[in-house]
Amino acid sequence: MVRVEWTVEQREQIARHGETGYPDEICGFLLGTQADGAKTVREVVAVDNKWEETDERRRRFMIAPGDFLREERRAREAGWEILGFYHSHPDHPARPSETDREAAWPGYSYVIQSVRAGRAAEVHSWRLQDDREGYDEERIVTSDE
Repeated sequence: MVRVEWTVEQREQIARHGETGYPDEICGFLLGTQADGAKTVREVVAVDNKWEETDERRRRFMIAPGDFLREERRAREAGWEILGFYHSHPDHPARPSETDREAAWPGYSYVIQSVRAGRAAEVHSWRLQDDREGYDEERIVTSDE
C-alpha cells in the first residue's frame, strides 16, 4: 500500500482551507518527492476553484491549466513533482465520487477532506487504478515535523 507522508501543519492547512471555503469545494496541489512506496509532501498549495458555474462549486472543482503549469514548473525547479491533488467534499464523506473518477489520472494521489457543517472531518487519500475502474486507498502518515 502506498503511503502519503505529511506534517501536522500540512494536514491542518488543508483542513482550514476546507473550512474557509465551505460550503463550496476547495482544491489544491500536493508537491513533493516519492521513493520506496512513500509519497512525501513537501508543500501544500491552495488554488482557487475555477469551476465556472458558481452554484455548482458545492459539488465540483476545477484547477486551471495555468495553475497546473505553474506548480509543475515550481515543483521541478525544487527537485520535486506533483504528487497529487486535494479537494473537499462539503457535507459528504471523504470518498471519491463518480465525477472524481471521470476526471482523475492514474498515478496521482487524491486527498479528499470531508467538511461537515463548516468543520473539517475525516480525510482520506486515494489513487485511481490503472484500469480507471476504481480507487485504492492510500495510507496517510502524519509526522510532527
